[in-house]
Amino acid sequence: MNNPGSLLGKDSSLFIDLYELTMAQSYLENGMSANATFSLFVRPSKVTRSYLVFAGLAELVDYILAYGFYQESLEYLKSTNLFNNKFLAYLENFRFTGTIRSMREGTIFFYDEPIMEVEAPIIEAQILETLILNLIHHQTLIATKAARCVFAANKKGLSDFSLRRSHGIDAGMKSARSSFLVGFDTTSNVLAGKTYGIPLSGTMAHSYVSSFQNEIDAFRTYAQDNPTNTVLLIDTYDVTIGAKTATIVGKEMESRGQKLKAVRIDSGDLVSLSGIVRYILDDADLQYVQIIASGGLDEYQIYDLIDKKCPIDVFGIGTRLGISEDMPSLDMVYKLVNYDNRNIKKSSEGKEYLSGKKQVFRVLDKDSNMNQDIIGFHNESAPQNSIPLLEETVSEGNIVSALPDLETIRRYFTQEFSTLDNKYKLLEKASEYPVIVSNELKLLQNPRL
Repeated sequence: MNNPGSLLGKDSSLFIDLYELTMAQSYLENGMSANATFSLFVRPSKVTRSYLVFAGLAELVDYILAYGFYQESLEYLKSTNLFNNKFLAYLENFRFTGTIRSMREGTIFFYDEPIMEVEAPIIEAQILETLILNLIHHQTLIATKAARCVFAANKKGLSDFSLRRSHGIDAGMKSARSSFLVGFDTTSNVLAGKTYGIPLSGTMAHSYVSSFQNEIDAFRTYAQDNPTNTVLLIDTYDVTIGAKTATIVGKEMESRGQKLKAVRIDSGDLVSLSGIVRYILDDADLQYVQIIASGGLDEYQIYDLIDKKCPIDVFGIGTRLGISEDMPSLDMVYKLVNYDNRNIKKSSEGKEYLSGKKQVFRVLDKDSNMNQDIIGFHNESAPQNSIPLLEETVSEGNIVSALPDLETIRRYFTQEFSTLDNKYKLLEKASEYPVIVSNELKLLQNPRL
């Protein structure tokens, strides 16, 4: 991540809910400085996913290691008349000195499993709550939605077209990164291309075509001005006529030693239209020209189009990806599970969670495929044929080792995803992946038993 906090500048420390600071002041006033452990996990909700993808760790660590209160921020806090001089003096020297244990970015996980545990003096761990939830929630949400698209596309190309309807600039950037992390091929987001090294893709808008007197002039002009990346939008007027017009331009490009890259259909019955367009292109000996489909697509429409064997090569996924339309939020929470060596849990109905510092063990079968997860106590022995998923990322406020770059995370996810059986990936009526609680952790919840 380049330039942490660049969108917020020196005010990044104020990217925080007020109650984190009022609680922190109270902790300080009452001498509460013992270590606390907070656990980050996702509760099941009415709309569910059969699996989730952990994303956002690299950016979060950058923010945490750079986190501090500048003088301008402290002056603002003082002006609110909510904080005393003792607390403001404490914030002046604030830095994170604790430990973060987390899953690797790109790891598949399931409900109620801790994906991260933060252990630090309670003020430090509390102050980071808002930042952690905000950065991990959105990226995990989008990565999971995008992974479902990757599964549905069955190795067909995917491009992120979500920028224009994302909920702000930052969300658009994170959507591009998160979707590429799980297997999307390209993005239309030029800034994301520069920032993250994601390959770019783009076509043309209907406005370009309609600005010319006729369609063929628009196509010819665009091909002349973009000879190495000519993608023609053929549904401004009539898709069949547009496809035939595109073949004329495609043959003209061949005569110049160039190639028409693709045509895009953005509306209509994609099942029938893609077949007609493929026939027209092939009949003109333009078999190499790809068909791109876009317009209100997500994993459900992609799956249906693939199931019907439509000759579509690339899917452009926009709004429904960028806002995760069918599931716009996760019930992600950051809960205190241990303070001053005392295990803690909430017991109110519907909001229960597991107390104590934890570890997640992934049990593999004989072929090294995912077989079962066990939520256990943080220092219990790993069960046979299992790997612990929570690794120390930050220790005593310092990064343990350099975090992997986006390409490495992408490869890790691809490998991880391949070990999850397809019955757990189904878009509807997927099997429930087995997640159990270890006996040792169960005893910790009921110490009198």
